[in-house]
Amino acid sequence: MENLFSIGELSKYQHISKQTLIFYDKIGLFRPAYVDPHNGYRYYSANQIDFLDTILIMKKIGFSLAEIREHMQHYDTESSLTLLKRQLTAIETQIRELGLIRSRLAHRCAQIEQTGAHRQQDGGVTVETAPPQAILFHEVAAPYRLQEISIATKQCFAQGFEKELPIFFQCGVVVPLSRIRAGRFTEASLAFVPIEATDRAQNIRRLPAGTCVTACHLGDYLSIGRTYKKILRFCREEGWEIVSDSYEFCINDYITTHDEREYITKILFYVQRREAENVPVPEK
Repeated sequence: MENLFSIGELSKYQHISKQTLIFYDKIGLFRPAYVDPHNGYRYYSANQIDFLDTILIMKKIGFSLAEIREHMQHYDTESSLTLLKRQLTAIETQIRELGLIRSRLAHRCAQIEQTGAHRQQDGGVTVETAPPQAILFHEVAAPYRLQEISIATKQCFAQGFEKELPIFFQCGVVVPLSRIRAGRFTEASLAFVPIEATDRAQNIRRLPAGTCVTACHLGDYLSIGRTYKKILRFCREEGWEIVSDSYEFCINDYITTHDEREYITKILFYVQRREAENVPVPEK
């Protein structure tokens, strides 16, 4: 056993578990130089330590065990450089993707932190200037129930993830004004997720900057009618004409809580004074 290391010694030197070394042996990635036929103990030679270093470094860089095993069967400087450059490109792509995810996550956290202020506005109607924004949408199938809305919402997220579109981790729906006036407050025509402006998808609607009436509905979605009634009454009394369908943005929803009493939905209508003209409104 001279100049050989036991599996326990190698485990200690390399800060790697015995179970991992045994697994590497089983998959043919890193096998011991000698196995005692009497007790099955594994022993490793000194030059194998460098080989194990290479495996651990490649694993840290991000290569899979299968990639490492294939590469190290016959590798030289040229093949190593090719492999490392390929991994460098993959890492740069991951950095860009993580940067996008980070900004979306920060946006979502900021929304959640502001829920206290939204709760204080429960049902209160305000007039504000909305900034331009874009939404990625999918149509809601008849009969426009919550089930169909959920399916359309999932289609939005699935498309965003599959195509790597710059979507935000938020959802919402568009409810036609005609349905709201008829008391069908939850029959959305479109489900959407906010997205940065991009030409990488056709099903994107750009919402212009404009004057809007907004209100935050606190509570389960089926009770949203009471907030719509407040908005309609406010517009009648204050001389505002609604010139768009309703855009509902989920501030607090199933993504952030299981308690529907904590749900917060921001409702937005584009409006104009009854005598005003040429006010920009979202495309239909």
